[in-house]
Amino acid sequence: MAPTKERLHSLMHLFIACLLKLSTAVPCLPDQASSLLQLKASFIGDNLPSWQAGTDCCHHWEGVTCDMALGRLISLDLGEFDLKSSRLDPALFNLTSLKNLSLAFNYFSGASLPASGFERLTDIMHLNLSCTNVLDHIPVGIACLKNLVTIDLSGNGLYFERPSFKAFMANMSNLRELYLDGVDLSSSGSTWSTVLADSVPQLQVLSLSGCSMSGSIHSSFSKLRSLTTIDLGYNFELTGKVPEYFSKLSSLTVLDISSNKFEGYFPTKIFQLKSLRMLDLSDNHMLSVRLTHFPTGNNLETLNLIGTNFSYDMPSSFAKLEHLKKLELNVMDIDDKLPALISKLPSLDDLQLMGPDTKNPILSWVSNITQLTHLRFGGYDFSESVSTWIGKLTRLESLTIVDCSFSMPIPYQIGNLTKLVKLKFWSCDFPEQRMPSWIGNLTKLVSFTIDDCNFSGPIPSTIGNLIQLEELEVWSSHISGKMPKPLFALPALQRLLLIDNQLIGSLEDIPAPLSSPLREIDLRSNQLTGPIPKSFFQLPNLQVLGLGSNKLTGTVELGSIWRLRNLTYLSLGNNMMSLIEKEGDTIFSHSLKIQGLCLASCNLTKFPASLEYIDTIQDLDLSNNQIEGAIPSWVWENCLVSLNLSHNMFTTLEKSPIVEMTHLMALDLSFNGLQGSIRIPSTPSKLFFLDYSNNEFSSIEPNFVGKYLRNAVIINLSKNKLSGHIPLSVCSLNKLEFLDLSYNNFCGPIPSCLMEKADLTSILKLRENKLHGVLPENIREGCKLQTIDLNGNRIEGVVPRSLANCQDLEVLDVGNNQIVDSFPSWMGTLPNLRILVLRSNQLYGTIRDLHSVYQHFRSLQILDLASNHFSGDLHSKWFDNFISMMNISSDVGQILEHHTNSSWKEVYQDTVIVTFKDAALSITKIQTSFKLIDLSNNSFEGSIPDSIGRLVSLHGLNMSHNNFTGQIPSQLHNLTRLESMDLSCNNLSGEIPQEFTSLTYLSWLNLSYNNLIGRIPQGNQFLSFPSSSFEGNAGLCGIQLYKQCDNPGPDSTTRSTSVPEPNTLWQDRLDAITFFLFAGLGFGLGFALAIIFRSFYHIEVWLCNRMY
Repeated sequence: MAPTKERLHSLMHLFIACLLKLSTAVPCLPDQASSLLQLKASFIGDNLPSWQAGTDCCHHWEGVTCDMALGRLISLDLGEFDLKSSRLDPALFNLTSLKNLSLAFNYFSGASLPASGFERLTDIMHLNLSCTNVLDHIPVGIACLKNLVTIDLSGNGLYFERPSFKAFMANMSNLRELYLDGVDLSSSGSTWSTVLADSVPQLQVLSLSGCSMSGSIHSSFSKLRSLTTIDLGYNFELTGKVPEYFSKLSSLTVLDISSNKFEGYFPTKIFQLKSLRMLDLSDNHMLSVRLTHFPTGNNLETLNLIGTNFSYDMPSSFAKLEHLKKLELNVMDIDDKLPALISKLPSLDDLQLMGPDTKNPILSWVSNITQLTHLRFGGYDFSESVSTWIGKLTRLESLTIVDCSFSMPIPYQIGNLTKLVKLKFWSCDFPEQRMPSWIGNLTKLVSFTIDDCNFSGPIPSTIGNLIQLEELEVWSSHISGKMPKPLFALPALQRLLLIDNQLIGSLEDIPAPLSSPLREIDLRSNQLTGPIPKSFFQLPNLQVLGLGSNKLTGTVELGSIWRLRNLTYLSLGNNMMSLIEKEGDTIFSHSLKIQGLCLASCNLTKFPASLEYIDTIQDLDLSNNQIEGAIPSWVWENCLVSLNLSHNMFTTLEKSPIVEMTHLMALDLSFNGLQGSIRIPSTPSKLFFLDYSNNEFSSIEPNFVGKYLRNAVIINLSKNKLSGHIPLSVCSLNKLEFLDLSYNNFCGPIPSCLMEKADLTSILKLRENKLHGVLPENIREGCKLQTIDLNGNRIEGVVPRSLANCQDLEVLDVGNNQIVDSFPSWMGTLPNLRILVLRSNQLYGTIRDLHSVYQHFRSLQILDLASNHFSGDLHSKWFDNFISMMNISSDVGQILEHHTNSSWKEVYQDTVIVTFKDAALSITKIQTSFKLIDLSNNSFEGSIPDSIGRLVSLHGLNMSHNNFTGQIPSQLHNLTRLESMDLSCNNLSGEIPQEFTSLTYLSWLNLSYNNLIGRIPQGNQFLSFPSSSFEGNAGLCGIQLYKQCDNPGPDSTTRSTSVPEPNTLWQDRLDAITFFLFAGLGFGLGFALAIIFRSFYHIEVWLCNRMY
């Protein structure tokens, strides 16, 4: 009884205490509620339904906690509430009593954190703004929060500027947990570790992964003795040795230094830490790791040593790691000891093994670890072995196979793993193998992914057996055929992604769409035909609909799309369909939450009015339509992050030329008819990508670039009518990688910073302007330039020798200028130089430089020295340096391209104009296998070097209009890929080598106006060459010249002086013909070329006579 009475007394006291507390509770103060409601109003959509005016915010308002005695907020936790806004509303800073604030995992549309306001939250102890999609620099106000115990700014696009990282940390002495993953700390250099050691002595959790930090860890870092977590992964440039004093951090539980450049020996004493639970040393390729004795009581649960110099000599105590659950290793050819130890690990249920590039590995021992539930392996070549051992792992729930080759069938034993929940093949080679039908046996499968694997054939109909399947993803894997009918009927299917394959046929209706769980359908980049079934627009849960880049037809009403109330992403672009907007469709667009919308090539003739009412759109693509007139002003009022209106017929912007670009990061208005001044942002912009090319803009504000585009990575203003000097403000752009001002009327000198600043542009295109002066001369070491295209200007002086500092240079085109210099033989040391165009300048002298450097000009694939004043003979050994031209390339289909840091234009492709087959050829996609030499219109003399015959991958050779003598080298018949050869207007003698008939790719040949004699070869394509290919050689005979060889003819030793009439020499010349040459045409050129045939109004005979 006594215990019962005591419990009753305790309950009575608790009840009285609660009544007293309730009687003294103060309701939410009006100013607090007002600020919260203002904050709510800034979010898009009907969120936070419990926040209602007239109710007490301290009772039942989601995420709100108050000090009940004062009626003031002390905690606001809105983490993962799926809130969306274009900014962080300043009303938040009225809540000055907050001790805890979390807005994590919401979406603020790339907005900046407010420059002021945070400093008012002086009581705050816990601040979490992680994964909120905020950008720009971290405001100084946060650095004023001296009471912070934890701060999390990770997962955003933030960086330190003012304040610096050092200034930011100076007031953080109370900090215990610091999460800055993904925050750019590169400006701190190698001082980051000393800053932390001096500022936060009580720090326990340090998470700085992906922060672009560099340098080694300073010895002062040892002051941080309370650390339990150290995460420095994915910084890539952290160097030096792993500090020995890490082994003295007695409370350390997590150590992650993956994906860096640590070197030396990893301190073995760290393995002795009993508190350590997770250790990730992966992808430190210079780090040597040797496992030593593990003490009893070791609590290690996760160990990742992939990509290290790991010693396989494991201690026997390794098998006693009784808590080790996850192990990741490089396993190649090893003895039996390691497998035996791994097999004894009692708790191991997650194993990852990576080759890499190990052929026919012996991994059967893995089947002894029968308790495995998760297995991932990659980098193995199973071309001569079958991995049947996989079928013995009957407890597997997850199997991932990465970067492996299977010439033999995929082990059917995988079909026996009936407990599999997740199966993934990524970047694997399955030549000529179909997706296995046994996939239908895995009835518990929830997620099935195939990414970048070369399967063939259709999706098997047995896929319909997977009644628990929620996710099916097949990316870029060559599956073909029609989509199986059971696919859309799978009862649990939520995500269907079959992107970039070869699916054909029409889309099937979705049975019972109103009850379907489908949330994502993405079938982009296939060959699907027919109309979109109406059932697709009746899926109540659909969030993603991607049908772009197919061959779908029919007409779709926008109103039917807007009925999908949960839609966040829609892609219908680049099909053969038409979109129409009916009157009243705008009603359905209100309160939609669409964030991404691609309606490119949808035959739109006007800007859809309903888009004005969808204020959540961040990515909008209306390119390649026929929309004309003005770009509506309301476009700039939304929270757009990227906008593509290219390839339309816009002529102006509605109302003011000053536009709001607060959130825009990518803007493409190219290929329109926009006129006047370049459009100016109202405030400094976050724009990374700007393309105004192919318009009719005529002026640009001098400070436009430096003031408004400070974050620009790519700027393309080519093919406009811009004039004046290039704005010097471009020199202030520290992130610029691509600048194209080609085909304008810019004049004056080239700003020296564009070439002299080592950390500026990678791609510089200024061709076809009126720039003059000399090239900048002080190009620094570390130069990042990869492409320099200055063709068609008025540049004088010499090619600066400091270009040798541009070790990444691949393309140099300074043709059609006024450069006076000798041949820049010193450029031969540039290891990556592929294209060198110096044509139509005033270059002079001989080319006799025979450098001792191995493989001089080793990567060169296009050399154009035409129309200069070079003279002398060509030494045979000079061509022996052109290693790239000596082998038949195996990389047919690869395009010369550069990668940028912009997600909107990740790849840039070079272009070049050369003379090929007697025409001006504009190559918009330069294949790395395309090789050409043009030495025409100079004064070279002597014999044609027979070493040219070793350049077997040449496609074009032009040595016309020189003074070459002697015979045509028979070795040229080795140029089996040659498509165009022009040796005309020289003094060549002797016969045409009969072996030339073996050049079956040759489609253009000009040997005219030499002193050749004898019979013209008659075999193969030689019969198709016109008489103009051989005229001007009095000693030649053959049916091509309608001249029998049994007639003596004129003296073959006398050069013909007869000048044919222009209309017989050049018949049917076309003034400007543009067309595309695809694979298989042009005797195997094998890649897409944009060819512009320009009329040659001169008479070639007149040129020949002028030179002689």
